[in-house]
Amino acid sequence: MNPNKSAQELAKLYDIDFAQWIDKTVQLLEEKRFADIDLKNLIEEIESLGKRDKREIQNRLIVLLMHLLKYAYQPEKRSTSWISTINEQRRQIVLVLQDSPSLKNYLNQNFADCYAKARREASDETGLSIAVFPEEYPFAEVDVLTEGWLP
Repeated sequence: MNPNKSAQELAKLYDIDFAQWIDKTVQLLEEKRFADIDLKNLIEEIESLGKRDKREIQNRLIVLLMHLLKYAYQPEKRSTSWISTINEQRRQIVLVLQDSPSLKNYLNQNFADCYAKARREASDETGLSIAVFPEEYPFAEVDVLTEGWLP
């Protein structure tokens, strides 16, 4: 089979059956048949993996910060559900960071932005004025991911 034709057929498979495309791509990589690989879509998928982990870090950090804000500024409504959510978000962030330690820099660089989003969401969810929640995050970044820490 012509390598160009094989790569073109694999590219068509990408749109028809993604799972089969993955299986075939892995097989070709294992066999070192690089000329037969659908390189364009493979590059796109690898790029999306990095973006996925960054989105997960960002989304989980926003939820974590929002619940820490609710915990700190609505003590009368504290619940085991909030603590459970806090613990789960921390656990999942730590798991992503264990797999990709370099994403710690991404987390640090985006902490303030995530806090601003969490602040708005905490206001929306609690019905409290956004002014109740400080503009600058009131928690040390290191504490936010520390197991068991609560404001």
